[in-house]
Amino acid sequence: MSEDYIPTPPEDQKKAQAFFDRGRALSQSGQYDYSIEMFMQGLNLDPESVDGHKELREASMRRKASGGKAIGMLASMKLKGGKDAKEAMLNAEKLLASDPGERSYMATVFANALKGGFLETLLWIGKALLQANKDSGKEDIRYYLQLKDGYRQIRRWKEAVEAAQYAVAMKPNDMDLQREQRDLSAMQSMEEGKYDESFSGSVRDMGKQKELMEDDADIRVGDALTNQIKRAEAEWQAEPNEYGKLLRLVDLLAKSEVPERENRALELLEEAHEKTKQYRFRRNSGDIKVAQLNRMERSLRQQVNKNPTDEKLKKDYAEFVRDKLNQELTIFQEQSAEYPTEAALRFQVAKRLYLLKNFDEAIPALQDVRSDPKFRVEATMYLGISFLEAEFNEEAVDTFKDLIESYSVKGDENAINMYYWYGRALEAKNDVPPALKAYSQVAQWKFNFRDVQVRIKKLRGQG
Repeated sequence: MSEDYIPTPPEDQKKAQAFFDRGRALSQSGQYDYSIEMFMQGLNLDPESVDGHKELREASMRRKASGGKAIGMLASMKLKGGKDAKEAMLNAEKLLASDPGERSYMATVFANALKGGFLETLLWIGKALLQANKDSGKEDIRYYLQLKDGYRQIRRWKEAVEAAQYAVAMKPNDMDLQREQRDLSAMQSMEEGKYDESFSGSVRDMGKQKELMEDDADIRVGDALTNQIKRAEAEWQAEPNEYGKLLRLVDLLAKSEVPERENRALELLEEAHEKTKQYRFRRNSGDIKVAQLNRMERSLRQQVNKNPTDEKLKKDYAEFVRDKLNQELTIFQEQSAEYPTEAALRFQVAKRLYLLKNFDEAIPALQDVRSDPKFRVEATMYLGISFLEAEFNEEAVDTFKDLIESYSVKGDENAINMYYWYGRALEAKNDVPPALKAYSQVAQWKFNFRDVQVRIKKLRGQG
């Protein structure tokens, strides 16, 4: 965090909100240029208002859709740089408002948000830049690397890993980049489960330090979480139309993993959805339901593991898993229909189709989602197995062969699975020598993997 960072005083936040309200009204009436100017004045007062940044971007997108042009060269030259990080950040954002798809402006906002310590703004624009680079049709690795380095600097490991994954996908033979991705993943694992409170959020109200310490403990049950829920409930009841406060309450209720509290969260989200017709509330409901299903599955699986000879319990577990997958498929299909550009949702749909052995639908769904670098390996693996299960053996062989050739890491869990299923596809095609070679490679990496020993002996005439 920059030493120059100064939290926005409450009185300035209130003044900024008046500009944001005016900007919103002007945007709705189609006066986009004037609307953008109002949002910029508001952000000059409160540069960490993520809602202000988001609404400004919405106004700029509407302006572009109505035929609005990018700012002229001479005018844009006047907005390059600034006397400090804040001014440089806002100047870049004004340029971005006139040309909302320009990645270089997003990158400048990101760089100056990092320099000035505007963490919440950085997280917002970083997500937008990642998405814009992915969707550009001409990805630029420089933006992924900038995001990776910036997130690493502020210890946002999850975001750093994601940016690194896209960079590695563009340079799969860069061993240094792969090593850094693994290091970042290790840091993410070490930090997993910790509550990630923004620095700027904490300094806005130093009187809440005790609350932040309770949050950081990430306690699921007991007095600390109960107190958090009570505070969140009181804050939301005081401002029932502040849906950010409602979502904070819902998040705490869901974290408890107590059915009564989760059901209360679901009721609140349903009411909010009915009132506002905003799908984000229904999406949150779906996420809570998926978490509930996962918890129930873990509980049943533990019972099966403790009672391995109980056939009825095994049957009940298998039936539950199938029902769980069908419920999750319905949830993710609905979410994906609302957010068609989110590859993660399309991947979850494709994965459920695969796990349900609905291969006729899984194959095209997996073919679609594997174009995203983040899901390429896993989706292609599922695709190859789907071809094999559907008895498209030739297609399965080609899919695994291409995947192996493009995967540069040797001997990790992914590589072992690739070679094993490549062997299975070759064996199904009755190509014995290459199948035996693939199985042999698996055995050299992990001798006890699945049934690879049995298959090797069989193909060698020893089974």
